[in-house]
Amino acid sequence: LSLYDATCQIAQEVAEKIQERNRYQRNGESSAKLNVVIRSSLQNLQEKIDQLKDLLLRAVSTHQITQLEGDRRQNLVDDLLTRQKQLQASYKNEGTEPDVIRSSLMTGGVKRGVTNPWLLEESEETRGLGCDDLRQQQRRIIEEQDAGLDALSSIISRQKQMGQEIGNELDEQNEIIDDLTNLVENTDDKLRTQTRHVKMVDKKSTSCG
Repeated sequence: LSLYDATCQIAQEVAEKIQERNRYQRNGESSAKLNVVIRSSLQNLQEKIDQLKDLLLRAVSTHQITQLEGDRRQNLVDDLLTRQKQLQASYKNEGTEPDVIRSSLMTGGVKRGVTNPWLLEESEETRGLGCDDLRQQQRRIIEEQDAGLDALSSIISRQKQMGQEIGNELDEQNEIIDDLTNLVENTDDKLRTQTRHVKMVDKKSTSCG
């Protein structure tokens, strides 16, 4: 949060330096020193924005803040990137009017007494909580998620076991069906054999008669 404030302040100062340089140029005074200062400040601004992006990514990936809060803070970083590009363009375009710079670059600068925008629109669950409280809340959420995953894993394990038992039962039923099929085939063969014997006996009996 302090780094965000410092970055906004740098952007504000760069915009003011650009205005001052343009005033010097209109009055015919040398602005070489200001150009050096502006160029150095723009480089510092870019480095601060890169640090903000890295810190925000780390905070989201380690669940220090919620995804919703991470998205909102990402929008603030994107706004800073837009302002940085506008400042860079105005630095290179020395003919830009001061009024245009003031309206496009200095809007939204850090002002005394203004609440840090990273702390606005905070949810009821986290409002008024300190860093330690937020960490404890995050740990509790992670523990609840772990418990839910454990329960889901247990359910899946039971379903897997039931599936294996059903598969074993089907294998046993198939074996029984195969045995019955073999028994029926053997019985059918015996019936055919007995039928032929009966026909032969009947034929011989008729001949003898």
